[in-house]
Amino acid sequence: MAARRRNHRPKRCFLSEATPPILVKTETSAFNFLWKSKTMSKESRMRATINQKLTEMGERERLKEILRARLTECGWKDQMKAHCKEVIKEKGLEHITVDDLVVEITPKGRALVPDSVKKDLLHRIRAFLAQHAS
Repeated sequence: MAARRRNHRPKRCFLSEATPPILVKTETSAFNFLWKSKTMSKESRMRATINQKLTEMGERERLKEILRARLTECGWKDQMKAHCKEVIKEKGLEHITVDDLVVEITPKGRALVPDSVKKDLLHRIRAFLAQHAS
């Protein structure tokens, strides 16, 4: 029995009857993004909307600057620098990539962010959203 030839054309997906067909090529993440954005959870859509609003209004960059300053003044940056040096010394400079280093230090980096900094940032985001609610 001859093997069936696999059809490599993009699949047609109908999101609703009112929506025209969207071509989704399953092998390409850029096309998958279109499909996933229609099937994201309510929480994910809300996060994306908030992020978009923060970015459009320039608030995201301002919050990032505040976060950088707060992390530097509480010593987080120095702690992470020391942790990076430890990991590099332990694994050897020739045996670790930047990606490996990021994977290794991320959990500790998140854990070391002081609760006061997290609460302050959350308060600023909520205040911005309340002020710009549409």
